Amino acid sequence: MSSGSVPVITLDGPSGSGKGTVGQLLAQRLGWHFLDSGALYRAVALAVDRAGCTPQDAAGLGQIARGLVVQFLAQAQAPVRVLVDGEDVSDAIREEKISRLASQVAVLPEVRQALLDKQHALCQPPGLVADGRDMGTVVFPEATLKIFMTATPETRAERRHKQLKDKGLDVNLARLAEEIRARDARDAERGASPLKPADDAHVIDTSCLTVAQVVDRILDLLRDRRLGQGRPEG
Repeated sequence: MSSGSVPVITLDGPSGSGKGTVGQLLAQRLGWHFLDSGALYRAVALAVDRAGCTPQDAAGLGQIARGLVVQFLAQAQAPVRVLVDGEDVSDAIREEKISRLASQVAVLPEVRQALLDKQHALCQPPGLVADGRDMGTVVFPEATLKIFMTATPETRAERRHKQLKDKGLDVNLARLAEEIRARDARDAERGASPLKPADDAHVIDTSCLTVAQVVDRILDLLRDRRLGQGRPEG
């Protein structure tokens, strides 16, 4: 089903900008479906790790991606649960090793193409909130509203640091910031779907905003768009 017949809000931006939290709250407020595209790539990475494959086997990784059956189960006041072939892998795909592998897997055109149909299939009535890195530029170029969320590397590292500390993990804040900068460079420079705002996206820096403020701003933009108003923010 095309995004032309179903309203779609795309939330693109780097890791730690708040896309996931904002996206779930938006979906709940609107009563729409939610797509965490990053979870799709992490699911592939988990399957690749379990199969003992390497990122160099692009064709093999593409086959793994095509064969996965992924479901998202929204929860009130809690992160979305992710099922792969019926198994709840929500925690496993968030491990640091899998996150690093997902970043390597995501640059492969074979994997990105394999997951494209899965993402399109989630575009169902009454609407979809799609969280990712190329939702507005590649996956849903005709989206109703495109948002590009960002924040400083320091802010994003602090958010990630808090998440990991809350899980009882001992992590180094400076190392997290360094890893975030390195990932930003990889994502911006990759040949397949580089991380960048769509030409008609509204750019929102979340560094000094609360989640509620970001959600309200996006809902205001959606109302303006439905009234035929509003222009992309620089």
